[in-house]
Amino acid sequence: MPSIKSLLDEATKILAINSDSATLDAEILLCQTLKKERSYLRTWPDFELQPKQTTQFWSLINDRQKGTPIAYITGNREFWSRNFHVSPDVLIPRPDTELIIELSLKLIPHNKPIKILDLGTGSGNIAITLAAERPNADVSATDFCLAALGIAQLNANKHNINNIKFSQSNWLSNVSSTKFNIIVSNPPYIAEDDVHLTEGDIRFEPRSALCSGKLGLKDIKIISENARNFLEPGGHLLIEHGYDQQQAVQAIFNTFEYDLVKTTTDLSGQPRVTYGQWNKPQPTVY
Repeated sequence: MPSIKSLLDEATKILAINSDSATLDAEILLCQTLKKERSYLRTWPDFELQPKQTTQFWSLINDRQKGTPIAYITGNREFWSRNFHVSPDVLIPRPDTELIIELSLKLIPHNKPIKILDLGTGSGNIAITLAAERPNADVSATDFCLAALGIAQLNANKHNINNIKFSQSNWLSNVSSTKFNIIVSNPPYIAEDDVHLTEGDIRFEPRSALCSGKLGLKDIKIISENARNFLEPGGHLLIEHGYDQQQAVQAIFNTFEYDLVKTTTDLSGQPRVTYGQWNKPQPTVY
């Protein structure tokens, strides 16, 4: 029977043809098979797998070889030190999105009740993280996809988050008249004909959560315009966007009369989140 070391060596060679992280991929999938931590693989390299385990492992390797994202194979992805369940119904949480958490937490008092709205919540990673980090906050989260809302609720239950409410809405169309102190969103922002849609993990993610019109700005415009009706005076809107969209998104915020508009870079130094403050009692109608 094959050992842990021999399986990892063989799987790594196979995956190296298409993956830049072949060794890590193989280790994660073997851990998934054995239901063990990665440290176990190094501690017991000569452990021999049973035939059923070996078959299961190669089935996972075959899925990865076809390009299926690791997160969809394992059904999990870490975000802000928490493990979130994911499926092809939702985007895979990415480290870049943790920037919107960092910025939001700076704007949210620790012990003061505050209302937060997350638009297009997907797996719920943003809303759940903010709800967990600020337990006095009243968090609402919406998504148009019912399957995504089911996953988000599952993740909230998993992390014992009780200060959050999920609802179906096409952006703000079905949101109550409640005013929020913070509105956050990681909306679709990729152009419909972007070549990256045919590359890597993104090929397997829901297109509706990725693409937004010819320039990738359609949903950002909708959110920016309508969020003004739901923000308390002095409230903030934070939106994640593409690395090359800083000027366009800032222009949208300025058009809709947000104040103190700023863009912050992600871990790679790319412009990633633009945010602004709403200080007017009523938005201007365009």
